[in-house]
Amino acid sequence: MTTVVKNVRIMQTCEPFEVLENQDVVVQDDTIAAIGIGVGSGFKADRTIDGSGCTLMPGNVCSHHHYYSGLSRGMLISAGPQTDFIQVLKEWWWRLDRGLDEEACYYSSLICSLDAIACGTTACVDHHASPNYIRGSLSTIAKGMEECGLRGVTCYEVTDRNGGMKEVEEGVEENVRFAKEVSGRKKPLVEAMIGGHAPFTLPDEALRLMGEAVRETGRGMHLHVAEDKYDVVYSHHFHGKDIVRRLEEAGLIDEKTLLVHALHLSGEEIDEINRLGAFVAHNPRSNMNNHVGYLKNLTKVDKLVIGTDGCGGNMFEEVKIGFFKHKDEGGPWWPADFVGALSRGNRLLESCFADGRRWGRVAPGYVADLVLLDYRNPTPLVAENAAGHFVWGMGSGCVKSVIIDGRLVYDDRHFVGMDVERIYREAARVAARVWKTVDKIKA
Repeated sequence: MTTVVKNVRIMQTCEPFEVLENQDVVVQDDTIAAIGIGVGSGFKADRTIDGSGCTLMPGNVCSHHHYYSGLSRGMLISAGPQTDFIQVLKEWWWRLDRGLDEEACYYSSLICSLDAIACGTTACVDHHASPNYIRGSLSTIAKGMEECGLRGVTCYEVTDRNGGMKEVEEGVEENVRFAKEVSGRKKPLVEAMIGGHAPFTLPDEALRLMGEAVRETGRGMHLHVAEDKYDVVYSHHFHGKDIVRRLEEAGLIDEKTLLVHALHLSGEEIDEINRLGAFVAHNPRSNMNNHVGYLKNLTKVDKLVIGTDGCGGNMFEEVKIGFFKHKDEGGPWWPADFVGALSRGNRLLESCFADGRRWGRVAPGYVADLVLLDYRNPTPLVAENAAGHFVWGMGSGCVKSVIIDGRLVYDDRHFVGMDVERIYREAARVAARVWKTVDKIKA
């Protein structure tokens, strides 16, 4: 399949930022084959898209999501006090995930994937939990992603919070099972990581098993760390060491590792993370919503990426809020720093897919995960201010069409080949059922 986007503006969203006018972009199968003025006329196109007046850019990456939250919007349940973070987890999220079954996970995945695509997000890195439906749950999440055409990475968050070591073992087994499942596919659309909830719900034996899973599968670990001060205090009190040291001793931090939040890690721990080459996912909206603090060491992290922690898949919105919160904290970063961190999610994808393919630029040889924006710039749009336009002007409302893996999945603001009305109608039915179940679950 050859697709040609004609006469479009190209905007690169990573260093070096670049803006090219009146370009043709040729996509063959899943890869960008050529770009340039008029180059499309040299190819026999199966599909031609008129890009006049539009901007084409690499798709956004959500580097940390929770697809299990897909049916939680406006959730009506009785809940006890939520005056600290642990109460929020116990009264809200840990009750929700215990109420999920296969059908709920499937519709959560569909809804999260559709919402992400419509916002110009072409890949989501998911961190899943459904304690009463563990085995097979990652295949269900992947099924929803694949049916929508979204690129994804998923894992199961290993924990002992409900069933002790039996629950730990089942979570590790599901991570390994799914990693082996996708290993048998050529160029899978969805890849695997080895997940863990947070160190305070992971005894040493759990870390040992996770380390074995990382080595057996060759996948990176995806783990919450120091989202709240409680995680740090717990590690010091019960294990007598810093979180990062504990994880490092278990062999769980390397260049494929994704550590999430990291708000309360020390400067020395950030230095160690940098030395080991791990990614750190910053989730501005979730941090503010849960009132857990701010990542003061944000500018010191070498491989910072941007996630939502389950607050949807709109990365235009997340970057804006992240930038404004940073300035409110007196931080020195500018739009280019945040857009660059968002784009660094493509390096995370490369570490997960690990097949030599490249993401994150509109250039020959790169994977064709692309977003076409109907963005009318009232001021000049050039390389020097492209990130400023991204933060101050562009938004999900500008998203016109989306190409993922070379496939047109969203065309002129309509999903291709998807009965979206039926999916949303069924999702609402399933959500109402799940809410009733959750309301009966004790914290």
